[in-house]
Formats: sequence, C-alpha cells, structure tokens
Amino acid sequence: MRILGIDPGINITGYGIIQEKDSSLEVVTTGAISPAHSKKYPQRLAFIYDRIIQIIDEFQPDNIAVEDSFYGKNARTALVLGQARGVILLAAAHRELPCYEYAPKKVKMSVVGNGSASKEQVQYMVKAILNYKGEISKYDISDALAVALCHSNQYGVVV
Repeated sequence: MRILGIDPGINITGYGIIQEKDSSLEVVTTGAISPAHSKKYPQRLAFIYDRIIQIIDEFQPDNIAVEDSFYGKNARTALVLGQARGVILLAAAHRELPCYEYAPKKVKMSVVGNGSASKEQVQYMVKAILNYKGEISKYDISDALAVALCHSNQYGVVV
C-alpha cells in the first residue's frame, strides 16, 4: 500500500510517499511544491492542485493523508492554510482516493511520542523510523512523511 502524506501550505506544500516493502516502510519519493510568490492566491492554489494531480497520477498512491489545519492566533493564516488543504482534498476527490486528515499533535504523538515535539525531533524520528539516509531539505517534507507514518500507524499498514 502506498500512502501520500501532505503538509499543506500556500508557500510550500511538502509531500512524501511511503510504501510497505518486506514488512517495513520505505520512502518512494519526497518533494516540495512551491508556487511563485509573485502569483496571486488563486493561481498559487491552482498550481498546488495541478502538482498534486501530477503526483497522484505518476505515483498512484492508495491513500492520501493530510495534516489538518493548525488553529493558532492568526485567523488569516488558518484561512489560507484551509484553502490549500481544500485544493488537496479536491484533487483526492477527483482521483477518487480516500483522504484522511490528522491533527498536528496526533502526527507528532504518533511519530515522536510527544504531541509538542519540535520540527527537528519530528525530522529525526522520521528518518530513523524509515531508515532514510537521504537529505530532507525542508521541514515541510519531513512533516509530510510524518503524516504518512501517522496514517500507517493508525491503519496498521505494516504487519
């Protein structure tokens, strides 16, 4: 089973695909979707949507796991993040893929064992759990892999 984990954002949307292999999990691909800052929000959202569709079509995940919105003090940030999540959910629906959402604290708890873990701790544990030797250049990418791992833990992908 392949799981596409996504950490949505209007500036950077991290993604990572993991799959089961020989009773363990391995990284299939990772990356970051970065719309041009010069574009207006509707064009940035369209860019994210188009890129998610391309990733789905190329890598054929079985499930999509998305980090749910973080409700902080800034309502504008939450609104913009919600719009990015919306186009990701739309892409999943258009490809008829099941999409699961996980709160940031649940993701951190699942991967690190601490719902208040730092991004550095999440990245360290993601690499350790997946035995990933490659470089993870952005926290958005390790967060996306953490979301995929959370889904795997939730649904017991690895026997």
